[in-house]
Amino acid sequence: MTGISEPGASRDGYGDALLDLSSDERVVVLEADLGKSTKSCHFRAKYPNRTFCLGIAEQNMALVGAGLAEAGKIPFASTFAIFSERAFEQFRNGIARTGLVVHLCGSHGGMHTGQDGSSAQSTEDLGIFRTLPGMTVMHPCDRNSARSLTRNLLSHEYPSYTRTARNKTREIYSEEEADNLEIGVASELRAGEDATIIACGVMVERSLDAAEELSHRGIEVRVVDMHTLKPIDKDAILRAAKTGAIVTAEDHSVIGGLGSAVAEILSEECPTRMKMVGVRDKFGESGSPEEIMNKMGLTSDNIVQRVIELVQKPGRT
Repeated sequence: MTGISEPGASRDGYGDALLDLSSDERVVVLEADLGKSTKSCHFRAKYPNRTFCLGIAEQNMALVGAGLAEAGKIPFASTFAIFSERAFEQFRNGIARTGLVVHLCGSHGGMHTGQDGSSAQSTEDLGIFRTLPGMTVMHPCDRNSARSLTRNLLSHEYPSYTRTARNKTREIYSEEEADNLEIGVASELRAGEDATIIACGVMVERSLDAAEELSHRGIEVRVVDMHTLKPIDKDAILRAAKTGAIVTAEDHSVIGGLGSAVAEILSEECPTRMKMVGVRDKFGESGSPEEIMNKMGLTSDNIVQRVIELVQKPGRT
């Protein structure tokens, strides 16, 4: 899977999926005054009677979702990733703890948002929701994968948090390839035996670029899209460990995010040399997406360097 086509944003895939699911009368959509930005507005335009606009009140949105789930509905709620954190307590006690199924989407996640500045750049959301028992946490990499994974939530038996991005990335999956994605099952995008890059979200695109550069240098790396951080695909991580070196790449804090999740598996199952590309205990700044990603070390060059540091260790053949 090395599809390179017209760029799109994963938030658009979320909006597409809501329309795909609209024929199921149980599906209801909740908004916290940001439907245009999260793309749930398209569902609202066609199905206003099944859309609940709750204003700037994320905590209330979560508990309204809990009530609707108790009544037999399948609620899809959305806001900005940074604002989803406001509803953490309600999601914990009113949804996850009680076993209700509500699906929350946080758009504009990570440093990739750029100009919105540090107060709006959520780099802890995936880690926060990953701590909740029974919670599913996903971060798709492009429009088509976001659409497919969101559609799969219709029959999912657990509450979920999905992070999407505002800025466009190139198409990683064709529509047909995306249709085969499964929640909790990682996708191998590129084969390689010298090392493995495990990435999620916007960093998947950059990881594929890094893999091409490394190939020019005689290093063949596997690239894995770990679109589901919880439940994480342990088997895919253990297969990656057989390459002897793993680099994780995420537009999120390395504390509690993808890198932490992979390290948790490796430390217990198969200790493996690894490095993490991610946000290093910092808040963001205001600037263009590329400026901020460069400053935070979230580039394909950073991934290349981390891989080289591992494969050139003494004793590696």
